[in-house]
Formats: sequence, C-alpha cells, structure tokens
Amino acid sequence: MKTILITGCSSGFGLEIAKFFLDKGWRVVATMRRPRNDVLPSSGNLTVLALDVRDAESICAALEAAGPIDVLVNNAGIGWMNVIEGTPMETVRDLFETNTFGTMAMTQAVLPQFRKRREGVIINVSSSVTLKPLPLLSAYTASKAAVNAFTESAALELEPFNIRVRLVLPGRAPDTAFGGTARSRLQDQGGFPSPYEDFVKQIFSAREQQVEAPVTPPADVVAAVWRAATDPLSPMRIAAGADAVALAG
Repeated sequence: MKTILITGCSSGFGLEIAKFFLDKGWRVVATMRRPRNDVLPSSGNLTVLALDVRDAESICAALEAAGPIDVLVNNAGIGWMNVIEGTPMETVRDLFETNTFGTMAMTQAVLPQFRKRREGVIINVSSSVTLKPLPLLSAYTASKAAVNAFTESAALELEPFNIRVRLVLPGRAPDTAFGGTARSRLQDQGGFPSPYEDFVKQIFSAREQQVEAPVTPPADVVAAVWRAATDPLSPMRIAAGADAVALAG
C-alpha cells in the first residue's frame, strides 16, 4: 500500500485528491492548518494531521507523525486579487510564504527519506495563470510562477536519485472556494484603489460575458495528480482543465 501526503485538504482540490486516492486504496495523509475530521469519509487508511507549511516545526511534526510516504502533493495555497498598487507588501509576503516558500519547505523536508530510498514523487500544484498574464492577479501569479521555475530546476537535481518532480497547472475552478476567499480578503483590505475602478469594472464585465468559457472541474485536477503520481512517463508539466490545456497549447 502506497502513502500520499497532501497539503491543504480542508476544501477544494486537496479535499478531492484525498477522496480519490482513498477510493483507490492508498493510505492518505490529509493535512490542514486546522484539522477537520468531518470533511473526509472515515477510513482505516486515512490520517488527518495539522500542518502549516509556513512553520518549520509544524512541518517536522507532521512528517514524523505521517511516517514514510511515497508521494507528496504540495497543494496548499492562498489566493489574492487586486492591482499591484492596491496590494500591501504584507499580503505579497503572505502569498509567497504559503504558495512558494511552503512548497519549497515541504520539498526539502521529504527529500532525505526519498533520496535514501532512491524513490519518491513530488507534485506541485501551480496555476494556469502563469501561462497567460491576467490583470488583478500580478502578486498571486508571481508566487505561482516561482513555483514553476523551482519545480523545473528541482526536477533536474533530483532525477539522479530516481525522484520524480511534476507540476500540475489547473485552470479557473469556479466550483471551489478559491475565488470567494480571494474576494473576501480583498474586501477586508478595503477593495480596489479608486483610480482603478473603471478598469476593474471593464474586466469584470468582460468576464461576465464569457459564460460559455471552459473552466476546470476538480475531477480534472484529480486526474492530473493521479497521472503524475502513478505514471513514470508523465510529462513534467501537466495542464488540468480544458481552459488550462488550451493555454498550454
């Protein structure tokens, strides 16, 4: 029985990935900043652990409790939407602490056991916004683009140890809480700067007219993670969702 550890499992992609791998008979270590036992089905193969990817002690404690793992999915992330002038540097640092540095810290933490066994898979969940520039997402995109570059370089470093590193690039997923959470953070910090109001209205108006535009259901992201975890010949970059596939072209 193989073991997968997934960060950010309280909702969204992480939760769906955890459910899928449980159904496939894997041992699943589902981690969350604030653990909840009510979001996943009861199973002898499930372990729910507290883990804050921004905290080195939390990472160490979670990996010790998890025991040996075969696959790490760096899924934990936070969203943000605003022009760069309206984005406090504290928020920029928060984005990078979770989305970028958290991914790097988790990767560092699992490498000793993977390298010793000369086996392991690391899957980093990024975003299709790194494939095509979009307004209002400059800070968020920067944090995810850094993950892309990190993943590509780390894959070369770790290949000699038979450690596979893969990048999953989901598209827009309106069925998750990601967008709503980003908007909530925006409101908490006062909304868009007034000089940009007309520009922002134009952007949202254009998006509202794209009702038929393809989006990414969570099942597509789950399928991409499954492929990355189980197929040694999978590409290093895997677009997930019709919109992401179109951008990856």
